[in-house]
Amino acid sequence: MSRASQRDLDIKIQFMEGLVRRDPDYVDALQLLGDHYTQHGRYLDGLKVDEHLARLEPRSPLVFYNLACSCSLTGQFDRAASALETALQLGYRDFRWLAKDPTSTSSASNPFTATSRQKSAE
Repeated sequence: MSRASQRDLDIKIQFMEGLVRRDPDYVDALQLLGDHYTQHGRYLDGLKVDEHLARLEPRSPLVFYNLACSCSLTGQFDRAASALETALQLGYRDFRWLAKDPTSTSSASNPFTATSRQKSAE
């Protein structure tokens, strides 16, 4: 990431953090903040945001997909598998993205690897 891109991302994070401080349940701001944290490599911060979103939006397949990604990025593969299963049960169906998601690694213990192979074959 270039220095200018890094600075822009830092500004976006600071702005979203300010919005979330004023309204801790502002779902759209939380989703952007979580994405920005992940882009910045702040995976634990992104995980905290996604856990909060899962409490706010317990019926959202995208929220649980993002939670699965955050769990995977922090090495919590059992939690990632559980969140991914919940996302699928709630209706997550973007299997093309699932197969190419940068969160997905070749690790055999990563739930995205097996799920993307299985769903691509269906």
